[in-house]
Amino acid sequence: MKNIFLTLFSVVLISSCKTVKTDEGMASANGGKSSNSIVLNNPIIKDKYTGDPAALVYKDKVYLYAGHDEAPNDFNFYKMNEWLVYSSSDMVHWEEHPVPLKVTDFAWATSDAWASQVIERNGKFYWYVTVSHGAINGKAIGVGVSDSPTGPFKDALGKALVTNDMTTQTKIDWDDIDPTVMIDDDGQAYLFWGNSVCHYAKLKANMIELDGPIQTISLPNFTEAPWIHKHNNWYYLSYAYQFPEKIAYAMSKSINGPWEYKGILNELAGNSNTNHQAIISFKGKDYFIYHNGATQPNGGSFRRSVCVDRLYYNEDGTMKRVIMTSEGITQ
Repeated sequence: MKNIFLTLFSVVLISSCKTVKTDEGMASANGGKSSNSIVLNNPIIKDKYTGDPAALVYKDKVYLYAGHDEAPNDFNFYKMNEWLVYSSSDMVHWEEHPVPLKVTDFAWATSDAWASQVIERNGKFYWYVTVSHGAINGKAIGVGVSDSPTGPFKDALGKALVTNDMTTQTKIDWDDIDPTVMIDDDGQAYLFWGNSVCHYAKLKANMIELDGPIQTISLPNFTEAPWIHKHNNWYYLSYAYQFPEKIAYAMSKSINGPWEYKGILNELAGNSNTNHQAIISFKGKDYFIYHNGATQPNGGSFRRSVCVDRLYYNEDGTMKRVIMTSEGITQ
């Protein structure tokens, strides 16, 4: 019996060794990666902390814009002095470009390179950014302009487009943040923004002046981070919901409303109090771009990381719940 056991044990051991060698051989053939390796593409930028993503589809590329989280590990608040830009032709491989815009490029601003968005019109690129104003208390929205989606950008207006004293629905001084912009099919441009109150206004064709009064939209549990986009004749207004933040959304047949609340789109990141989204279509697929605190060992609410996952629409136009993944976009 003992001899039979030893014989069986030897067979199992030899088989195990062969299996290990086979896996090692396959890994060697794949450049050091096992054929069973899982590709983890999220976060998409791993050498820097990035937050508040926005994206622009222009010609055959996607341009990703993000704030640069520079807070040291023992500093538990936002430290952001510049914005970054990356580009991709396939949503998998991303190229970093030189820093295109800093807070110091706005002479009237003092700090805080917070959430922003870029849009193209007539061959020029307009970058709507959140900063702290130097002379008027509170956050403000400035506009940068460039002839290239990768910059460099310069102050287009020489002053803020929106300041805290222009909105009085709330007493907080950080309600004028997180601009999102869209040019409708008729050529009219709109700017949306806000914290605790969602504001919006028309923009003149020059893209650097408001065209009419600032209006507000009532949305359930609106916190911040509005994002406006259109898909198949529906307008979508997604936003950060409650705090810590999920992403919710509303739909309308008109950019001026009425808006119908449709529910949660994306759950809590878990390791980041904030959630900030960009929604785009590129080469026939739809994408949800967001941030979390996934980069280790020091990622978190003030050292965030941009991620991308697929987004899908239902037949009635509603959006399916977006699932955050570590794999991200693989092809």
